[in-house]
Amino acid sequence: MDHLIKINLPGGFISAGDLYEILLIAENAGATDIRFGNRQQLYFTVKADKLEDMELDMLKAEISYEIDDDSYPNIISSYVADTIFNHHEGWLREGVYKDIFDRFEHQPKLKVNLVDDRQTFVPFFSGNINFIASNVNNYWFTYIRFPKTDKLYCLPSLVYSEDIPALTKAAEDIIMQKKDLFYNQADIDEELFYKTLLKKISLALRPVTEPLNVPDFQLPYYEGFNRYGNKYWLGIYRRNELFRVGFLKDVCLLCLKSRIGQVYTTPRKTIIIKGIEQTDRNQWGLILSKYHLNVRHAANELNWQIEDMCSEGLELKQQLVRQFEEADLRTYQLSFAIKTQPKTGLQGAVILRKNESGDYDILHTRDFNPNSKDEVRYAQKITPRLLSKKLITLCKEFYSQQADPHLSATLVLSEDTILQQDSLSVYECNNCLTRYDKQYGDAANNIEKGVDFELLNAYTCPVCEAPKSEFKLIYTAP
Repeated sequence: MDHLIKINLPGGFISAGDLYEILLIAENAGATDIRFGNRQQLYFTVKADKLEDMELDMLKAEISYEIDDDSYPNIISSYVADTIFNHHEGWLREGVYKDIFDRFEHQPKLKVNLVDDRQTFVPFFSGNINFIASNVNNYWFTYIRFPKTDKLYCLPSLVYSEDIPALTKAAEDIIMQKKDLFYNQADIDEELFYKTLLKKISLALRPVTEPLNVPDFQLPYYEGFNRYGNKYWLGIYRRNELFRVGFLKDVCLLCLKSRIGQVYTTPRKTIIIKGIEQTDRNQWGLILSKYHLNVRHAANELNWQIEDMCSEGLELKQQLVRQFEEADLRTYQLSFAIKTQPKTGLQGAVILRKNESGDYDILHTRDFNPNSKDEVRYAQKITPRLLSKKLITLCKEFYSQQADPHLSATLVLSEDTILQQDSLSVYECNNCLTRYDKQYGDAANNIEKGVDFELLNAYTCPVCEAPKSEFKLIYTAP
C-alpha cells in the first residue's frame, strides 16, 4: 500500500538546502518523483514498509508533514510573482511577505491566500481567508469565503500586515467553533461574523474607503528561460505533473553553488528559480538536457488548473489540450479549471464541473476573469467526448465578442438564459455546436439582429462552414 506524504511550503517558497533535505528523505523512502500542488505544497508517495523509517527521518529533520491527510491547507502567496510578473513599484515586497509568514505561530486549518492586487498569476479568492494588498501601504483587504459555500464577504476594514496571522487565527476559531452559523450554511449573517470578530481581537484596522479593483486577467507565460533586469528566471512545467527526485536534487545543488537561496512553487504545479546569472545559464541548460526536459509548451496547455492527485482530471486535460492543438485554437486571456469534486475552490474563466451523471457542465465567469465569482452556465450534461466541440465554440465566441465592440456583452449565453428569453428560435450546428439566435444575428456573416433563421438563403456556419441544412432547432419560445 502506498501512502501520500504532503509537506506544506508556506508562501510557496523553500530554501534550496531545506528542499534538498526533503528530497533525500523522500529518496531514502523509495520515492522517485515529487509533485507540487495547487496550493504550492509538495507531495510524494512511499510504501508502507518504508513509512516508519521516513517518519523517523522527518522527526530528526524537524519537518512537518501529513500522511494521507490534508487537515492543514498550505498558506499560498503571490511572492513567486514578485519582480518577474509584476513590475510596478508598489509597497509589497519580499520583506513584507516574509515578515508576515514569520508571525504565523499556528498552522491554519482553513485555506489562506496572500496576494498582490496587481498580479493575476496567483488566484485572489481560492482561499477561505483571502488577503489582497490595497493601495494603502501595509494594509490589506480581507475576503472571507465561508467553508463549503460560494459566499464571499469583504470585511469593511483593512488589516495591517503584522496583524494578518492574528486575524487569521481569530476568524478561523470563530468559523470552526460556530459551524452552525458559518460553516456549510446556505444563509450566513456576515454582520454577526464581523461583530464576533471584533469582540475576539483588537487590531489596528482602517476603514475600507475604496473598493478592490480586480485587474483584468492575463496569465503570464511562466515557463522557460526569461530575462528580468540583468538576470534570468527559469520556469519548469511537467505535463504529467511529475518531477524526478534526481532532477530536483541537481536543481538544489546548482542553486547552492550559484548562491540562489530559494526555489519557488506555483499554483500551476510548477517550479520557478529566480536570480540566475548570465554566466550560470549554460549550467542550467545542461541540467535540462541531462533529464531531457522541454521548457516551451504551448500556451493552451499551460492555462489549465486541475485538482491535486487527480488522474481523471489530468487525463481529461491532456485529451482536451490535444484537441485544442488539432483545432489550432487560440486561448490567450482564457484559463480553464476541471472540477471532478464539489467545492474544490479551483478558479478559472471557463470551468468544467463534473455532475452526478458523470458528464460535465460548462460554466464561465461573466467577464471571463477567473477572479470573478459571477458564473454563467453555458452548457449542461456534456459527455467528455463532446466537451472539446463545446469549448472550441465558446472560445471562438469569446474572441468574436472581443473583436467586435458592437456585439452584446452577453453574446455567450448559458442554456438557462436561452430558455428565459423571448427569442422565437435558436438553432445549433450539428458539427461544431455553434448557435444562431436571431436576437444577435451573425456578425461574421453580416446578418443583422432580428433576422429569422428560416429566411436565410445559402447560410453557412461562421465557425465550421457547415451548410444551413446541418443546423437543428433546439428551442422555440412559447
